[in-house]
Amino acid sequence: MTQAVSQSIGALRSVMDGPVLTPDDTGFDDRRRVWNAGVDRRPAAIARCASAADAAAAIRHAQEHDLEVSVRGGAHNTAGTAVCDDGLMIDLSLLNSVTVDPGAQRARVGGGALLAGLDAATLAHGLAVPSGLISHTGVGGLTLGGGMGWLSREFGLSIDNLAAAEVATAGGQLRRASAEENPDLFWAIRGGGGNFGVVSSFEFRLHEIDPVVQVGMFFWSLDQGPQALRLAGEITAAMPPGINAVIAAVNAPPAPFVPRRYHFAPGYALLLTGFGATQEHDCLASRIRRAAPPLFDLVAPMPYVGLQRLLDEGNAWGLHAYEKGSYIENLSDEVIDVITEHVPGK
Repeated sequence: MTQAVSQSIGALRSVMDGPVLTPDDTGFDDRRRVWNAGVDRRPAAIARCASAADAAAAIRHAQEHDLEVSVRGGAHNTAGTAVCDDGLMIDLSLLNSVTVDPGAQRARVGGGALLAGLDAATLAHGLAVPSGLISHTGVGGLTLGGGMGWLSREFGLSIDNLAAAEVATAGGQLRRASAEENPDLFWAIRGGGGNFGVVSSFEFRLHEIDPVVQVGMFFWSLDQGPQALRLAGEITAAMPPGINAVIAAVNAPPAPFVPRRYHFAPGYALLLTGFGATQEHDCLASRIRRAAPPLFDLVAPMPYVGLQRLLDEGNAWGLHAYEKGSYIENLSDEVIDVITEHVPGK
């Protein structure tokens, strides 16, 4: 298969503006690398798209030569779906522009853009779109998978805020998809993931937000787990839409605000963010300290762009990652018992 693809690379290069890399080319190994170091696959070729037309040309080439296709945006998916063995990787990372129309409250975002670029461009105008929690995540993969983040309780998922998309379909044709144009395709990509084409650009509806948010981080020991998780469950079930929370089993960071004796200690953390709700956020922080005094905490204002990078270091490139998930209606005592039984083994 690899040899057959190599023989057709000249034809692909002749119809693309962006470069096409093969295993013999400089930079090939870097471009096939993905966030999860546990994934090590070798495509036969990598088509680095410089335009939407390049993406369409790459798809047509894959169809003509019966190649498996993978699409690279931010390459942050744990399963490593950005890269395939012996097929064609369509790399959108060069399509990373973000253009904001503050009057219309719209952003046009390239299919290879990262959340850091999207946040920086929109926050310059006091605007934002709900997105993920790690700034080096790709906008494309996040959005087509739903996209949940700090703003989602108030404004929905990333894909709920998608107004239109430019799609290179499986047949290699470029289509604009919106509620008015190609509505069936627009319906399909909002839930069908990457199965209906390659999205070369997204158009998002934006929302006004305060560029400074209230952040609280509370940390409890393993022994405090049941009490802390019950309190977290009560708080998250009743908090207003302008406040969001993340609950995690983690090791305490060696940060300046963490007492040295707790550096790297295992335990449970609650991250609480407030958007324009300072008084409500402060009331929740006081309730937490009274009901289940943490080993340490930090409550302070933070720029939204800083919040979006807060978890980057703990989710850096090069980790060996595996994930498995389940939906639960609430943090019942039975759920808490299972969590606190297994977390110490982590």
